[in-house]
Amino acid sequence: MNVLVEGCVDSVESALAAERGGAGRLELCAQLDVGGTTPSAELIAAVKKAVKIPVFVMIRPRGGSFVYTAAETDQMRKSIDAALNLGADGLVVGALNEMGDVNRALTRELVERASLHPVTFHRAFDQARSQATALEALVEAGVDRVLTGGGPGAAVEGIDLLRDLVFEALGRITIMAGGKVRGDNARSIVDQTGVAELHARCELDPTRISGIVAAVRS
Repeated sequence: MNVLVEGCVDSVESALAAERGGAGRLELCAQLDVGGTTPSAELIAAVKKAVKIPVFVMIRPRGGSFVYTAAETDQMRKSIDAALNLGADGLVVGALNEMGDVNRALTRELVERASLHPVTFHRAFDQARSQATALEALVEAGVDRVLTGGGPGAAVEGIDLLRDLVFEALGRITIMAGGKVRGDNARSIVDQTGVAELHARCELDPTRISGIVAAVRS
């Protein structure tokens, strides 16, 4: 199985390192210390100019809760428009309601606003009260892929749920495993779950990504 490795980056330098390491796609964020927020227009433009692989832009107005106010929702709309105008190849979103379920209406709206660009639902999914229910909501909303650790922790701790999600998602939506994915556990995660995509943070060392790429191709 050909496994795609997505590098999570927050600078031109880390984007270049991920590309050199063999990443097939980038997730571009700001503020990785809070799980990622929307990067600046200047950073989006600079990364798009620097790399050749697809760049998916995080659309998240702040860290913390995934329940958004009307003002924050409007900010997300504007961020999507700006990112697409700057050449974003895809978008990364995530919104829940106060009950802990996927915010179906907002997710559907954001997917439509993406104008046929692929959309990933980020690890807000792992905060939902039912991953099975959340998965169906995302399929209905037209989301292309889900980033999940099979729970709020590391992917190696969520193997059973990841395997179940891959089975339920087959042919309808892509499951991408993330959460402390490393070169020493990537092969095991793929073999035990059947995921075809992995997500890992890349800083300035391309070996963070190349080790994972090498492991899944061995």
